[in-house]
Amino acid sequence: MRIVRITVDRCELPLDPPFVASWDPVPRTVAPATVVRVETDDGAIGVGGGDTLHGVESYLPLLIGADPRRIEAQVRVLETIDLLAGRPWPLEVALWDLMGQVYGQPVWHLFGGVSDRLAAYASLGARRDAEAMVETVCAVHDDGFAACKLRLDAHRLDNTIATAQAVRAAVGPGLALMVDLNQAWRMAGDTTSSIDVAVARRIADALAELDVTWLEEPLAAGDHTGLAALRAAGSVRIAGGELTRTFDELLDAVVTDRYDVHQPDVVLSGMWRGRTIAELALRRGRWYTPHTWTDGIGLLANLHVCAGVGGGPYLEYPYDPDGWTPNRRDFLLRAPVEVTDGLLVVGEQPGLGIAIDEDAVTRTRIERIVASGRGVERRS
Repeated sequence: MRIVRITVDRCELPLDPPFVASWDPVPRTVAPATVVRVETDDGAIGVGGGDTLHGVESYLPLLIGADPRRIEAQVRVLETIDLLAGRPWPLEVALWDLMGQVYGQPVWHLFGGVSDRLAAYASLGARRDAEAMVETVCAVHDDGFAACKLRLDAHRLDNTIATAQAVRAAVGPGLALMVDLNQAWRMAGDTTSSIDVAVARRIADALAELDVTWLEEPLAAGDHTGLAALRAAGSVRIAGGELTRTFDELLDAVVTDRYDVHQPDVVLSGMWRGRTIAELALRRGRWYTPHTWTDGIGLLANLHVCAGVGGGPYLEYPYDPDGWTPNRRDFLLRAPVEVTDGLLVVGEQPGLGIAIDEDAVTRTRIERIVASGRGVERRS
Protein backbone atom coordinates (compact mmCIF):
# COMPACT_ATOMS: atom_id res chain seq x y z
CA MET A 1 0.00 0.00 0.00
CA ARG A 2 1.39 3.40 -1.04
CA ILE A 3 0.17 6.98 -0.90
CA VAL A 4 -0.50 8.26 -4.42
CA ARG A 5 -2.38 11.51 -3.87
CA ILE A 6 -2.99 14.13 -1.17
CA THR A 7 -5.78 16.66 -1.62
CA VAL A 8 -6.22 19.74 0.57
CA ASP A 9 -9.45 21.76 0.41
CA ARG A 10 -9.41 25.11 2.20
CA CYS A 11 -12.88 26.43 2.97
CA GLU A 12 -14.45 29.45 4.67
CA LEU A 13 -17.94 29.85 6.08
CA PRO A 14 -19.14 33.49 6.29
CA LEU A 15 -20.32 34.36 9.80
CA ASP A 16 -23.21 36.79 10.00
CA PRO A 17 -23.38 37.96 12.69
CA PRO A 18 -19.67 37.67 13.47
CA PHE A 19 -18.46 35.62 16.42
CA VAL A 20 -16.66 37.67 19.07
CA ALA A 21 -14.19 35.31 20.76
CA SER A 22 -12.88 36.38 24.15
CA TRP A 23 -9.24 35.76 23.13
CA ASP A 24 -9.43 37.57 19.78
CA PRO A 25 -9.61 41.39 19.61
CA VAL A 26 -10.98 41.13 16.05
CA PRO A 27 -14.55 39.80 15.58
CA ARG A 28 -14.56 36.70 13.40
CA THR A 29 -16.45 37.19 10.15
CA VAL A 30 -15.51 33.80 8.65
CA ALA A 31 -14.94 30.32 10.02
CA PRO A 32 -12.00 28.65 8.23
CA ALA A 33 -11.80 24.87 7.91
CA THR A 34 -9.51 22.54 5.99
CA VAL A 35 -10.11 19.01 4.76
CA VAL A 36 -7.14 16.86 3.78
CA ARG A 37 -7.52 13.49 2.05
CA VAL A 38 -4.76 10.90 1.75
CA GLU A 39 -5.42 8.41 -1.04
CA THR A 40 -3.61 5.11 -1.60
CA ASP A 41 -2.96 3.01 -4.70
CA ASP A 42 -5.74 0.59 -3.74
CA GLY A 43 -8.35 3.36 -3.52
CA ALA A 44 -8.53 3.76 0.27
CA ILE A 45 -8.90 7.36 1.45
CA GLY A 46 -8.20 8.78 4.90
CA VAL A 47 -9.70 12.13 5.92
CA GLY A 48 -8.16 14.67 8.27
CA GLY A 49 -8.43 18.31 9.23
CA GLY A 50 -8.65 20.58 12.25
CA ASP A 51 -5.96 23.11 11.24
CA THR A 52 -5.06 25.14 8.16
CA LEU A 53 -1.93 23.35 6.83
CA HIS A 54 -0.71 26.77 5.68
CA GLY A 55 2.96 26.60 4.71
CA VAL A 56 2.91 22.82 4.34
CA GLU A 57 1.92 22.64 0.66
CA SER A 58 5.38 22.35 -0.87
CA TYR A 59 6.27 19.49 1.50
CA LEU A 60 3.30 17.27 0.67
CA PRO A 61 5.29 15.24 -1.94
CA LEU A 62 7.44 13.91 0.92
CA LEU A 63 4.59 11.53 1.73
CA ILE A 64 3.87 10.45 -1.85
CA GLY A 65 4.94 6.83 -2.30
CA ALA A 66 5.12 6.18 1.46
CA ASP A 67 3.37 3.30 3.20
CA PRO A 68 0.70 4.98 5.41
CA ARG A 69 0.67 2.02 7.80
CA ARG A 70 4.26 2.78 8.89
CA ILE A 71 2.95 5.45 11.19
CA GLU A 72 6.11 6.11 13.21
CA ALA A 73 8.08 6.64 10.02
CA GLN A 74 5.50 9.12 8.72
CA VAL A 75 5.30 10.97 12.05
CA ARG A 76 9.06 11.49 11.89
CA VAL A 77 8.65 13.01 8.43
CA LEU A 78 5.87 15.27 9.72
CA GLU A 79 8.10 16.43 12.57
CA THR A 80 10.70 17.62 10.07
CA ILE A 81 7.97 19.58 8.27
CA ASP A 82 6.76 21.05 11.56
CA LEU A 83 10.24 22.42 12.16
CA LEU A 84 10.33 24.33 8.86
CA ALA A 85 6.71 25.11 8.00
CA GLY A 86 3.19 25.24 9.42
CA ARG A 87 1.67 22.55 11.59
CA PRO A 88 1.32 19.38 9.47
CA TRP A 89 -0.73 17.32 11.93
CA PRO A 90 -4.05 17.21 10.02
CA LEU A 91 -2.09 14.90 7.70
CA GLU A 92 -1.52 12.52 10.60
CA VAL A 93 -5.23 12.66 11.40
CA ALA A 94 -5.90 11.47 7.84
CA LEU A 95 -3.32 8.70 8.23
CA TRP A 96 -5.02 7.40 11.36
CA ASP A 97 -8.45 7.59 9.74
CA LEU A 98 -6.98 5.53 6.90
CA MET A 99 -5.33 3.11 9.32
CA GLY A 100 -8.61 2.46 11.10
CA GLN A 101 -10.35 1.74 7.81
CA VAL A 102 -7.57 -0.60 6.65
CA TYR A 103 -7.76 -2.65 9.85
CA GLY A 104 -11.51 -2.31 10.34
CA GLN A 105 -11.21 -0.63 13.74
CA PRO A 106 -12.16 2.74 15.21
CA VAL A 107 -9.06 4.74 16.04
CA TRP A 108 -9.83 4.80 19.75
CA HIS A 109 -9.38 1.00 19.73
CA LEU A 110 -5.96 1.43 18.11
CA PHE A 111 -4.99 3.96 20.79
CA GLY A 112 -5.83 1.65 23.69
CA GLY A 113 -9.60 1.21 23.78
CA VAL A 114 -10.05 2.25 27.42
CA SER A 115 -13.42 3.97 27.08
CA ASP A 116 -16.02 4.56 24.39
CA ARG A 117 -17.40 7.76 25.92
CA LEU A 118 -16.39 10.87 27.82
CA ALA A 119 -18.35 13.51 29.69
CA ALA A 120 -18.41 16.72 27.65
CA TYR A 121 -17.89 20.17 29.08
CA ALA A 122 -19.47 23.08 27.28
CA SER A 123 -16.58 25.38 26.41
CA LEU A 124 -17.97 28.90 26.06
CA GLY A 125 -16.11 31.28 23.80
CA ALA A 126 -17.46 34.77 24.38
CA ARG A 127 -16.69 37.07 27.29
CA ARG A 128 -19.81 38.33 29.08
CA ASP A 129 -20.83 40.44 32.03
CA ALA A 130 -21.97 38.59 35.16
CA GLU A 131 -25.68 38.67 34.37
CA ALA A 132 -25.26 37.38 30.82
CA MET A 133 -22.80 34.71 31.95
CA VAL A 134 -25.21 33.42 34.56
CA GLU A 135 -28.00 33.23 31.99
CA THR A 136 -25.82 31.37 29.48
CA VAL A 137 -24.41 28.87 31.98
CA CYS A 138 -27.86 28.09 33.34
CA ALA A 139 -29.07 27.41 29.78
CA VAL A 140 -26.09 25.12 29.15
CA HIS A 141 -26.83 23.25 32.39
CA ASP A 142 -30.45 22.82 31.30
CA ASP A 143 -29.18 21.34 28.03
CA GLY A 144 -27.72 18.43 29.98
CA PHE A 145 -24.05 19.37 30.31
CA ALA A 146 -22.45 18.33 33.58
CA ALA A 147 -19.60 20.85 33.23
CA CYS A 148 -19.00 24.27 31.70
CA LYS A 149 -15.94 26.47 31.09
CA LEU A 150 -16.13 30.24 31.45
CA ARG A 151 -13.88 32.73 29.66
CA LEU A 152 -13.10 35.53 32.11
CA ASP A 153 -11.03 38.71 31.84
CA ALA A 154 -7.87 38.25 33.89
CA HIS A 155 -7.13 41.98 33.83
CA ARG A 156 -10.39 42.87 35.61
CA LEU A 157 -9.75 41.06 38.87
CA ASP A 158 -12.82 42.05 40.89
CA ASN A 159 -15.17 41.53 37.94
CA THR A 160 -13.67 38.13 37.18
CA ILE A 161 -14.13 36.88 40.71
CA ALA A 162 -17.61 38.40 41.02
CA THR A 163 -18.74 36.76 37.78
CA ALA A 164 -17.52 33.34 38.90
CA GLN A 165 -19.24 33.83 42.26
CA ALA A 166 -22.52 34.78 40.58
CA VAL A 167 -22.41 31.72 38.33
CA ARG A 168 -21.72 29.35 41.20
CA ALA A 169 -24.51 30.86 43.25
CA ALA A 170 -26.93 30.43 40.35
CA VAL A 171 -26.12 26.84 39.35
CA GLY A 172 -25.25 25.42 42.76
CA PRO A 173 -22.80 22.57 43.33
CA GLY A 174 -24.24 20.26 40.67
CA LEU A 175 -22.35 21.74 37.71
CA ALA A 176 -18.57 21.42 37.39
CA LEU A 177 -17.05 24.80 36.48
CA MET A 178 -13.74 25.57 34.77
CA VAL A 179 -12.29 29.05 34.24
CA ASP A 180 -10.06 30.01 31.31
CA LEU A 181 -8.07 33.26 31.54
CA ASN A 182 -6.43 32.83 28.09
CA GLN A 183 -3.09 34.26 29.24
CA ALA A 184 -0.77 31.66 27.69
CA TRP A 185 -0.68 33.06 24.16
CA ARG A 186 -1.96 35.89 21.98
CA MET A 187 -3.49 36.22 18.53
CA ALA A 188 -1.16 37.65 15.89
CA GLY A 189 -0.63 41.35 16.51
CA ASP A 190 -2.01 41.33 20.06
CA THR A 191 0.83 42.44 22.36
CA THR A 192 -1.16 42.60 25.61
CA SER A 193 0.95 41.39 28.53
CA SER A 194 -0.10 38.50 30.75
CA ILE A 195 -1.03 39.02 34.38
CA ASP A 196 1.65 38.18 36.93
CA VAL A 197 1.85 35.39 39.50
CA ALA A 198 0.48 37.53 42.35
CA VAL A 199 -2.73 38.33 40.47
CA ALA A 200 -3.05 34.75 39.25
CA ARG A 201 -2.70 33.49 42.82
CA ARG A 202 -5.48 35.79 44.02
CA ILE A 203 -7.77 34.51 41.29
CA ALA A 204 -6.83 30.90 42.00
CA ASP A 205 -7.53 31.26 45.73
CA ALA A 206 -10.92 32.86 45.08
CA LEU A 207 -11.90 30.18 42.57
CA ALA A 208 -10.86 27.42 44.97
CA GLU A 209 -13.53 28.66 47.39
CA LEU A 210 -16.07 28.16 44.58
CA ASP A 211 -14.92 24.55 43.96
CA VAL A 212 -13.76 25.37 40.43
CA THR A 213 -12.41 22.23 38.73
CA TRP A 214 -9.45 23.93 37.08
CA LEU A 215 -7.95 27.31 36.22
CA GLU A 216 -6.71 27.36 32.63
CA GLU A 217 -3.85 29.40 31.19
CA PRO A 218 -3.45 31.76 34.15
CA LEU A 219 0.03 32.90 33.02
CA ALA A 220 2.11 33.24 29.87
CA ALA A 221 3.09 29.81 28.53
CA GLY A 222 6.78 30.67 28.84
CA ASP A 223 6.52 31.47 32.55
CA HIS A 224 7.53 27.96 33.56
CA THR A 225 8.61 28.97 37.07
CA GLY A 226 5.40 30.87 37.74
CA LEU A 227 3.21 28.05 36.48
CA ALA A 228 5.04 25.46 38.56
CA ALA A 229 4.77 27.67 41.65
CA LEU A 230 1.08 28.30 41.08
CA ARG A 231 0.43 24.59 40.62
CA ALA A 232 2.47 23.70 43.69
CA ALA A 233 0.39 26.11 45.79
CA GLY A 234 -2.42 23.64 45.27
CA SER A 235 -5.47 25.84 45.76
CA VAL A 236 -6.97 24.86 42.38
CA ARG A 237 -5.83 22.64 39.50
CA ILE A 238 -3.79 24.45 36.83
CA ALA A 239 -4.45 23.56 33.19
CA GLY A 240 -2.62 24.43 30.00
CA GLY A 241 -0.59 23.39 26.97
CA GLU A 242 -3.22 23.76 24.25
CA LEU A 243 -0.95 25.40 21.66
CA THR A 244 2.29 23.72 22.68
CA ARG A 245 3.87 22.64 19.43
CA THR A 246 6.63 20.07 19.89
CA PHE A 247 6.97 16.78 21.70
CA ASP A 248 9.98 18.05 23.66
CA GLU A 249 7.99 21.03 24.98
CA LEU A 250 5.08 18.78 25.92
CA LEU A 251 7.40 16.34 27.64
CA ASP A 252 9.09 19.14 29.56
CA ALA A 253 5.71 20.27 30.91
CA VAL A 254 5.13 16.77 32.29
CA VAL A 255 8.63 16.34 33.71
CA THR A 256 8.65 19.74 35.43
CA ASP A 257 5.08 19.23 36.69
CA ARG A 258 3.77 22.58 35.43
CA TYR A 259 0.18 21.45 35.03
CA ASP A 260 -2.36 19.34 36.85
CA VAL A 261 -4.32 19.14 33.59
CA HIS A 262 -2.44 18.64 30.31
CA GLN A 263 -4.28 19.92 27.23
CA PRO A 264 -2.23 19.43 24.03
CA ASP A 265 -4.45 19.43 20.95
CA VAL A 266 -3.62 16.47 18.71
CA VAL A 267 -4.42 18.36 15.48
CA LEU A 268 -1.88 21.00 16.54
CA SER A 269 0.88 18.77 17.94
CA GLY A 270 0.20 15.20 16.78
CA MET A 271 -1.89 12.16 17.68
CA TRP A 272 0.84 9.53 18.10
CA ARG A 273 3.06 11.80 20.18
CA GLY A 274 -0.01 13.09 22.02
CA ARG A 275 -0.80 9.57 23.13
CA THR A 276 2.66 9.26 24.66
CA ILE A 277 2.24 12.52 26.57
CA ALA A 278 -1.18 11.38 27.75
CA GLU A 279 0.22 8.11 29.08
CA LEU A 280 3.05 9.86 30.92
CA ALA A 281 0.69 12.43 32.46
CA LEU A 282 -1.81 9.80 33.54
CA ARG A 283 0.94 7.62 35.07
CA ARG A 284 1.89 10.59 37.24
CA GLY A 285 -1.66 11.08 38.47
CA ARG A 286 -2.27 14.16 36.31
CA TRP A 287 -5.21 14.69 33.98
CA TYR A 288 -5.15 14.51 30.20
CA THR A 289 -8.02 16.33 28.55
CA PRO A 290 -7.03 17.94 25.24
CA HIS A 291 -8.01 21.28 23.78
CA THR A 292 -10.46 20.78 20.89
CA TRP A 293 -11.41 24.32 19.83
CA THR A 294 -10.96 23.84 16.08
CA ASP A 295 -13.78 22.11 14.18
CA GLY A 296 -15.66 18.82 14.09
CA ILE A 297 -12.73 16.92 12.59
CA GLY A 298 -10.39 18.22 15.28
CA LEU A 299 -12.95 17.37 17.95
CA LEU A 300 -13.27 13.79 16.67
CA ALA A 301 -9.49 13.29 16.49
CA ASN A 302 -9.04 14.45 20.09
CA LEU A 303 -12.02 12.41 21.25
CA HIS A 304 -10.57 9.20 19.82
CA VAL A 305 -7.16 9.76 21.41
CA CYS A 306 -8.57 10.80 24.79
CA ALA A 307 -11.05 7.92 24.93
CA GLY A 308 -8.40 5.48 23.74
CA VAL A 309 -6.01 6.27 26.61
CA GLY A 310 -8.70 6.79 29.23
CA GLY A 311 -8.24 10.53 29.68
CA GLY A 312 -10.74 12.97 31.06
CA PRO A 313 -12.75 13.10 33.24
CA TYR A 314 -14.12 15.68 30.78
CA LEU A 315 -13.49 16.55 27.14
CA GLU A 316 -13.88 20.03 25.70
CA TYR A 317 -16.95 20.59 23.52
CA PRO A 318 -16.60 23.98 21.78
CA TYR A 319 -20.02 25.58 22.06
CA ASP A 320 -21.37 29.05 22.52
CA PRO A 321 -25.04 29.78 21.89
CA ASP A 322 -24.13 33.38 21.02
CA GLY A 323 -22.11 32.62 17.93
CA TRP A 324 -20.24 29.31 17.97
CA THR A 325 -22.91 26.68 17.41
CA PRO A 326 -22.33 23.05 16.35
CA ASN A 327 -23.62 23.83 12.85
CA ARG A 328 -21.10 26.65 12.41
CA ARG A 329 -18.25 24.71 13.99
CA ASP A 330 -18.85 21.56 11.92
CA PHE A 331 -20.09 23.10 8.68
CA LEU A 332 -18.06 20.67 6.55
CA LEU A 333 -19.60 17.57 8.16
CA ARG A 334 -22.85 15.92 7.11
CA ALA A 335 -24.03 16.34 10.69
CA PRO A 336 -22.37 18.13 13.62
CA VAL A 337 -20.73 16.17 16.41
CA GLU A 338 -23.42 16.05 19.10
CA VAL A 339 -23.52 15.48 22.83
CA THR A 340 -26.03 12.90 24.13
CA ASP A 341 -27.06 13.07 27.78
CA GLY A 342 -23.93 15.08 28.51
CA LEU A 343 -21.65 12.50 26.84
CA LEU A 344 -19.51 12.30 23.72
CA VAL A 345 -19.78 8.70 22.49
CA VAL A 346 -17.02 7.54 20.14
CA GLY A 347 -18.73 4.70 18.28
CA GLU A 348 -17.49 1.61 16.46
CA GLN A 349 -17.14 2.91 12.89
CA PRO A 350 -13.69 2.11 11.43
CA GLY A 351 -11.38 5.12 11.36
CA LEU A 352 -12.44 8.40 12.93
CA GLY A 353 -16.03 8.38 11.73
CA ILE A 354 -15.62 11.57 9.66
CA ALA A 355 -18.48 12.09 7.19
CA ILE A 356 -17.76 15.06 4.91
CA ASP A 357 -20.57 17.07 3.32
CA GLU A 358 -19.19 17.35 -0.20
CA ASP A 359 -21.74 19.98 -1.19
CA ALA A 360 -20.59 22.15 1.72
CA VAL A 361 -16.98 21.73 0.61
CA THR A 362 -17.87 22.82 -2.92
CA ARG A 363 -19.89 25.84 -1.72
CA THR A 364 -17.28 27.15 0.70
CA ARG A 365 -13.98 26.14 -0.93
CA ILE A 366 -11.54 28.98 -1.58
CA GLU A 367 -8.58 26.83 -2.68
CA ARG A 368 -7.70 23.24 -3.58
CA ILE A 369 -4.18 21.81 -3.52
CA VAL A 370 -3.38 18.41 -5.04
CA ALA A 371 -0.06 16.62 -4.51
CA SER A 372 0.84 13.52 -6.51
CA GLY A 373 3.80 11.95 -8.24
CA ARG A 374 3.62 14.82 -10.75
CA GLY A 375 4.19 17.48 -8.08
CA VAL A 376 1.88 20.03 -6.44
CA GLU A 377 -1.01 21.70 -8.25
CA ARG A 378 -3.05 24.66 -6.96
CA ARG A 379 -6.60 25.38 -8.01
CA SER A 380 -8.75 28.30 -6.92
